[in-house]
Amino acid sequence: MIARIIIPIILIIVLEDWYFFKFCIDTLKSRKAAWASLLPGAAMIVFTTVMALQKDFAPTEGLILNSYLFLLGLHVVPKFVFTAFSFAGRMLKRMFRMQRNYGNFIGLLSIAMIWYVLFYGSFIGFSKLNVRHVTYCSEDLPAAFNGYSIVQFSDAHVGTYGKRTSHQLAAAIDSINAQHPDMIVFTGDLQNMTPQEIIPHKHLLSSLKAADGVYSVLGNHDYAEYVNTDEATKAKNCRLTRSMEEDMGWTLLDNAHRIIRRGADSIVIAGMENDGNGKHFPQKGDVKKTLDGITDSAFVLMLEHDPSAWRRKILPQSNARLTLSGHTHAMQFKLFGWSPSSLIYKEWGGTFYEGERAINVSTGLGGFIPFRFGVPGEIVVITLMRGKQSNRQ
Repeated sequence: MIARIIIPIILIIVLEDWYFFKFCIDTLKSRKAAWASLLPGAAMIVFTTVMALQKDFAPTEGLILNSYLFLLGLHVVPKFVFTAFSFAGRMLKRMFRMQRNYGNFIGLLSIAMIWYVLFYGSFIGFSKLNVRHVTYCSEDLPAAFNGYSIVQFSDAHVGTYGKRTSHQLAAAIDSINAQHPDMIVFTGDLQNMTPQEIIPHKHLLSSLKAADGVYSVLGNHDYAEYVNTDEATKAKNCRLTRSMEEDMGWTLLDNAHRIIRRGADSIVIAGMENDGNGKHFPQKGDVKKTLDGITDSAFVLMLEHDPSAWRRKILPQSNARLTLSGHTHAMQFKLFGWSPSSLIYKEWGGTFYEGERAINVSTGLGGFIPFRFGVPGEIVVITLMRGKQSNRQ
């Protein structure tokens, strides 16, 4: 993970430390302060190098990665932002012959804001849980399923929950069961790195109950491809993840479907394997295999972890009315309604329509990194209604 960005990180540390060294000499007139200002940066360069040498995507012990990222947010990022504003202010001061470098004041305010986001997101925001309600209307919905309720949760990343935070996962499970849904669906990323992370939470996850059962699909993390090992071990780990989901009483849909009946009426719950870009994320979804034997007139609910597959495969290759996805987490950051996820994904959080067909993208329950700002963990309560969709959410 860090190995991919080690050069930019070290370059940022070097540039900001050089600026602070000069700042201490020119402004504070103190060589001791100048040399002392280099010590935290030097320590972060060593820490960054150690992290980059990890053979896996991330260390097995999550505390190490979380500590490193926290220190980046505490020291490197705010120092770089201050440097940028201070340098810009210095240039403006020279150009307009101003008495003060106002960039320093803006930089200090920016540091305060960054620290607020860091501490809130790490110690408060990640513990928040939101229940979002969605109503999806379709004239094609069989009459017997009018008012049918589904609870969707996604991106649990249970490996992130330790002894001190396991109560947060328990509260989410309780909240899901409290909805008394007809169906529960999980749209991928149950683990971070390996299926062993699931074991301490199996009993809790097994407690999910719904009239028509719990259905799931795999996310990119569930294939255990972020561990640097041989392909046979990766395949074994993936089989173990599948096995544990089945042991918990979940129905895992690997390019497969099931039919839910109410008298003479029926709907189809289908699930594709993860279908990402094929480079960083597995591209294994097969629409034809998933809906084998299903007619175009059937009312299909499609589960697919990666929302980018909706426009790439699901819309052109199927007649699925409603697709449920996750994956984006809204990058676990949103400010004034904007998330950096919007730069990557067209559908990154919420319900989106293409004609009468729709996709609901959950911003996830947990996260690989225990941080959320402006994007609380969520479960989504979806109600299916027979009729024309009058308002788009």
